Amino acid sequence: MAESLYALLRLIVEMTPYLMFGFLCAGILHVAVPQSFYKNYLSQNSFKSVVLAALFGIPLPLCSCGVLPTAMSLRKEGASKGATTAFLTATPQTGVDSILATYSVFGWAFTIIRPIAAIVTSLFSGGLVAVFSKDDDDSVADIDDDGCDDDCCKNEHAAKNKVVEALRYGYVSMLQDIGTRLVIGLLIAGLIAICIPDSFLLQFSSMPLLEMVAATIIAIPMYVCATGSIPIAAALMLKGLTPGAALVFLMAGPAVSFASLVVVKKVMGLKTMLIYLASIIIGAFSFGLMIDYLMPSEWFSEIQMVKDCCDVHFPIVNVIITIVFTLLLLNAILKKYVHKSHRHECECAHDIVVFRVEGMKCNHCKASVEKNVASVHGVESVTADIAENTVTVQGHADSEEIKKVVESLGFTFLGKK
Repeated sequence: MAESLYALLRLIVEMTPYLMFGFLCAGILHVAVPQSFYKNYLSQNSFKSVVLAALFGIPLPLCSCGVLPTAMSLRKEGASKGATTAFLTATPQTGVDSILATYSVFGWAFTIIRPIAAIVTSLFSGGLVAVFSKDDDDSVADIDDDGCDDDCCKNEHAAKNKVVEALRYGYVSMLQDIGTRLVIGLLIAGLIAICIPDSFLLQFSSMPLLEMVAATIIAIPMYVCATGSIPIAAALMLKGLTPGAALVFLMAGPAVSFASLVVVKKVMGLKTMLIYLASIIIGAFSFGLMIDYLMPSEWFSEIQMVKDCCDVHFPIVNVIITIVFTLLLLNAILKKYVHKSHRHECECAHDIVVFRVEGMKCNHCKASVEKNVASVHGVESVTADIAENTVTVQGHADSEEIKKVVESLGFTFLGKK
């Protein structure tokens, strides 16, 4: 048990510098690339839009829940079903932060295969949806822009300090989005290291397909993000899980959840949802079997080396970076769940209604709800609160219109608070 815990601690210390750099890249990507860039290219009803959706989705640092409202917003703004499905398939499986973290833990082979698998499965799912939904009604509800004209947005962005905004997004917003799930992933990895005997999974090593089925069954309800799934997969591999089954967990965990299936079925239909689910499972199993049976095992044995390195001291630089990252993580989580003063600032204002909305998990969920609700006629201002599960609206908007918009994004509207 001591060796397993040491291996987990070493994994965290070695992964943290890559996470820090990955979050910085996420912040730069957020500042440098406007959202309109993605919307313009994904709106075309063609296989080209499916390919672009897959390629655009790979580096985006969207967590498993954040991709749902983003994809549904793209759908409402004109993206085809195929492009939306491809985006929804590729984006949560990997991102710039998880790619770097994957390299730090699993080595170069996993790092290359993971995004390739995400692209292939997204092209497969998006292509099938594009073909089989060709005769379906592909119209989408018209939603007006968020009320901010181009000149206003340009002036606002020009006035902002790009460096500060990138750092704030990477080390505050992103950490708020996936920080809790990353901690949960590490805790689950610790429990695996402590509770599962070293020989338990080894008895199934001759049945990789059975391990993959088990990994899928475990991953889907767990609802982990692409980065948070890494320590869990690593802990399972240290206990004897095959590399192929570990890849299935890394793909199915972030890409498929009960919430995503419900949203896809509701917005794009049962046929699209079944294609989406089948494509990820078939793709994950295909790449998993390819790793276990067709590729050299030494390519995927790097994680096992952690067990044999107990006499190696942690590099001091990595320790310092881990401490800094831990402080940033605590700061982000505290800001997310403790800071609530903004909700009470306008209690004296007139025409304010607070609605209960469940399902918002990250800043992307919050931004998507605020943007789309703000487009409803009669809404003067809107503020979503993730911790409180509320949406505060000022104005004379119709509650049914607000409910329609909120539910179209995949969230649960529970009425006035």
